[in-house]
Amino acid sequence: MRRTILLNIALLISSLTMAQFPDIELKDIDQNWVSLEELKGEKLTVIDFWATWCKPCVTAIPKINSIYNEYSGQGIGFIGVNVDGPRNLSKVKPFATSMKIQYPLVLDPDQNLVNRFNVTVFPTLIVLNEKGKEIFIHEGFNPGDEILIKDELQKLLKQ
Repeated sequence: MRRTILLNIALLISSLTMAQFPDIELKDIDQNWVSLEELKGEKLTVIDFWATWCKPCVTAIPKINSIYNEYSGQGIGFIGVNVDGPRNLSKVKPFATSMKIQYPLVLDPDQNLVNRFNVTVFPTLIVLNEKGKEIFIHEGFNPGDEILIKDELQKLLKQ
């Protein structure tokens, strides 16, 4: 019994210290189930957590679109994760359309992914390597942050 408890504690600690690419399915904005595994990139995966009610997210999304257009052909997968709750889900698709979001979007109304990656600020952009290891985090968004994100992606592609 004691050994089982210690093993569970060790597993919990290791899972908290290194987020891995989740092998789960979420619904997209058309209510189709999508495997996140299908959306990941060959080299890197950019996961952008955002909400319709988040003003910095509104500023960030056009810049993420631009980064997506520039880097998606270079082995980088992009996934937008909307975190609006069940009451606001009907706003997500019109919002995404009006913002002209071009990268794949999934819905996380129960915040399973948010909790898995311990996201507490919106927007939060997380970059995972090809093994699914978290290698870069950018919280919040101010004008000019897109330059920092692009510089980081360029550096990570060269590794």
